[in-house]
Amino acid sequence: MQSSQYLRIGGACAFWGDSNKGVEQLVRRGNCDVLVFDYLAELTLSIMAGARAKNPELGYASDFVSAVAPLLKDIKARKTTLLSNAGGMNPQACARALRKACEAAGVTLRIAVVEGDDLLAQQAAVQGADVTELFSGAPLPDVLTSMNAYLGALPVVDALRRGADVVITGRSVDSSLALAALVHHFNWSFTDYDRLAAASLVGHILECTTQTTGGLFTDWWKVPGWDNMGYPIAECDADGSFVLSKPEGTGGLITPLVVAEQMLYEVTDPSNYLLPDVICDFSAVTIATAGDNKVRVSGARGRAPTPQYKVSATWLDGWRLSTTLTFVGTDAIAMGKRAAQAIFERSRRLIAEAGLADFTETHIEVLGSEVPSFGEQAKQAAREVVVRLSARHRDQSALRILAVEISPMGIMGAPGTTGFSGRPKVSPVYRLFSFMWDKQRVPVTVEIDGEREAVTLAQSAPPGATAAGQRYDAPVIAAGSRRTMPLSAIAVARSGDKGDTAHLAVIARKPQFAPLIGEQLTAQAVALWFAHLARGTVTRYEVPGVNAYNFVLEQSLGGGGAASLRNDPLGKTLSQVVLCHPVSVPAAWLADTDAGYEGVVAQ
Repeated sequence: MQSSQYLRIGGACAFWGDSNKGVEQLVRRGNCDVLVFDYLAELTLSIMAGARAKNPELGYASDFVSAVAPLLKDIKARKTTLLSNAGGMNPQACARALRKACEAAGVTLRIAVVEGDDLLAQQAAVQGADVTELFSGAPLPDVLTSMNAYLGALPVVDALRRGADVVITGRSVDSSLALAALVHHFNWSFTDYDRLAAASLVGHILECTTQTTGGLFTDWWKVPGWDNMGYPIAECDADGSFVLSKPEGTGGLITPLVVAEQMLYEVTDPSNYLLPDVICDFSAVTIATAGDNKVRVSGARGRAPTPQYKVSATWLDGWRLSTTLTFVGTDAIAMGKRAAQAIFERSRRLIAEAGLADFTETHIEVLGSEVPSFGEQAKQAAREVVVRLSARHRDQSALRILAVEISPMGIMGAPGTTGFSGRPKVSPVYRLFSFMWDKQRVPVTVEIDGEREAVTLAQSAPPGATAAGQRYDAPVIAAGSRRTMPLSAIAVARSGDKGDTAHLAVIARKPQFAPLIGEQLTAQAVALWFAHLARGTVTRYEVPGVNAYNFVLEQSLGGGGAASLRNDPLGKTLSQVVLCHPVSVPAAWLADTDAGYEGVVAQ
């Protein structure tokens, strides 16, 4: 790792399936000291556990090895440190594959492996502790497919201090890799909580790669170069502040609004963002332009962490099947609904004849009617729609009967039916079970050069009171007449998921609009707008540092992830739906609003 007054960290991977070209871009054009790679979504480990069960040399993100293998000589020459959670359920196998790639390239790298997050062997102890699900209060299922603690930065720092060039972990907090690099480089203490929070924000901004350089930005038409998006680089100072940029000549857009969307992405309470090394308060963070496609981020605050890790377990809850059909005609919506209902009715009769129980759940969505996203506000008229039908069942054989009975609707149903893509496959339904577990009961180790050492965690502080964070002052809103406009005229938004809970950030385009949003977009107003989706409580949090509000919608994703039968199980579309919410804007401010992108496509 290079020694300087700042450290350049590149975000090289956002998920298992991200483009491998981001690594090449950052290695050869980013001048990075460190690259961080995030591969693990909450349910990815269940897939990896199944792969490892079939083959003891699988169960990790093989993309990591294939991405860095062609670049190993450059990585060695540039002394670039690689930090990755690609180990998944089998970090040692990942390390072996990378060592083999290094041998083939004639490159020697010291590879460290962090283990201890996999707690499946401790299931009996966890059962005996009578843990309950963090959000629903449900008891722990009898049979689990995976159970992993979200480890922090300390073991990675330990590996770096022992001279590692590459650190491979299993389940670790996404942001902890960047945090570890900064703690090691600047020799920060693990009680310097403001800096730990700032470094965690670095990791949080980098973890979704191109999402923070213009990907998924509300004003998508302003973002150039989707075909060559730049990957993010954080140039970090010793005080914890950092400048975010991307390699020259790449596509994308970095502005305060773009980065604010990512900062609030999937963060529940921005004033109390719980991580294993620090509790972060991002409510006063500021993001300021620092040049062309550059912003400076500062103002994070931190407090002592709790004595527990968050643990995510997964369990098999039956099987699912989904497919789509297209309907064209004046009555496309009615045709699609009737066809889907007929397929389910016919299949129910056949599975009953086979002595099987009814479906656990069925779901029909008419995509193109706007109903799945907008509910009763939808236009309810379209001449071309895609009907998505999904079902769950405890027995795979019942779903195979359903799979056979879909295509016949192409000749026994409505005219204008098309879009068949063969018999859909049955897939497992993995549900998430999250709980808290004492850190001292998680045996974390670091292995490098064949030597394994236990990592000793310092005693964390007992849980304290929830911090209030920064709040808005008394609102100042222009007087006079008003005009009703869509929320998109005065705000941008970003949404995502945590299990069955949706996270929705709304950020004012200009500071003056923040109190206007606060006045009209209350928790009650958002709950009403999403009444067709959200079944639980809606909570609103204030984030005045970036002129924003963060909404958390519980029980709003149909179970979330693989457990959901919806077309959008991850809550990605909620931001676009909320931006259609009407707001009343003072006429004196109309010149400062953004009317949207009418005509952009036609230009």
